Amino acid sequence: MKLLYPINSKNEFVFNPSPRDFTVEEIPLYPFSGDGEHLVLKVRKKELTTWEMLDTLSSYIGIKRRDMGYAGLKDKHAMTIQYISLPYKYKDELSRFEHNKIKILESFRHNNKIRIGHLKGNRFHIRLKKVLGIQRDKLDSMLKWIGSNGVPNYFGEQRFGTDGNNWVDGKRLIDGELKIRDRKTKEFLIGSYQSYLFNSWLSKRVEISLLLESFSEEEAEKHLNLERGTLIGTKSQKSFFKIIDGDLMMHYPYGRVFSVEDLSMEAERFYTKDIAPTGLLSGTKVKRSEGLAYAIESQYDKEIKESGARRYAWIQVTDIDKKYIEERAHYELKFTLPKGSYATNVLDLLRGGKR
Repeated sequence: MKLLYPINSKNEFVFNPSPRDFTVEEIPLYPFSGDGEHLVLKVRKKELTTWEMLDTLSSYIGIKRRDMGYAGLKDKHAMTIQYISLPYKYKDELSRFEHNKIKILESFRHNNKIRIGHLKGNRFHIRLKKVLGIQRDKLDSMLKWIGSNGVPNYFGEQRFGTDGNNWVDGKRLIDGELKIRDRKTKEFLIGSYQSYLFNSWLSKRVEISLLLESFSEEEAEKHLNLERGTLIGTKSQKSFFKIIDGDLMMHYPYGRVFSVEDLSMEAERFYTKDIAPTGLLSGTKVKRSEGLAYAIESQYDKEIKESGARRYAWIQVTDIDKKYIEERAHYELKFTLPKGSYATNVLDLLRGGKR
């Protein structure tokens, strides 16, 4: 029996994003070589952003932050374990480093500087509180659905700033209504706007998939004001997230972008987790979808003079492990996500869905 997207199954629990209840650990892209000019540190931090941690270490040994490498930015409100690199000559000096919020767990010699994106993914450990018997059963059910179907790859709240509106300044920059000289600030704000557009597009595609779970293709076409026959071959797809004509796919969990030519065949490959659909990060030097897919995508495609990209619209959640501690009403959850993905996408579904 096909499981419906658990969008209307509300579930109450308490989650406090804190070092006690939220742990994130990077999974390196490859083993470290054991020789070379670079020192790789496995670092555990808490209550600090990655930038703050890097600044602390760079100040301690007297180098510039740009001389250090890292694979990704990690949450401030978590206990995080990540890998950073710096020149090997500072190994002895760092052996004396002490800080109440930073601990160097291990060090490795390596022949390359760590670059952004040089990781396979992240392993999460999350503790949910005030989970009673009925909530536990709902969480078990939703996790089963997530393990089979995956989750939408929305950008997380941290992409949009404390007030959630950084994208507005990004839009104002694009529209010429705001001037900012600092290049990194501009890139961050424009990236926030690109992320907002992507999330808006993804919400629309989830809406279409939800319609096809409950209504016929013809009824969904009428609701969406689409031409008759444009959704043929979508409702029968086994995956919740429906692929449509003109979508651009990528091999999963990484690989080249290609167009859907045979809808039923690519839908089956998506179901077996060999490939996944992509969405657009508006910008230059990026391929657009075609046909019906672009008719929808174009509503969220803006002229941005920064490099664009394709991003997985749907991702798989792997290595799911759970444990219920009845006497404390705690539900402890572990899972792995690919790089660039957010644990909030899993938590949103566990709470009852996000559109």
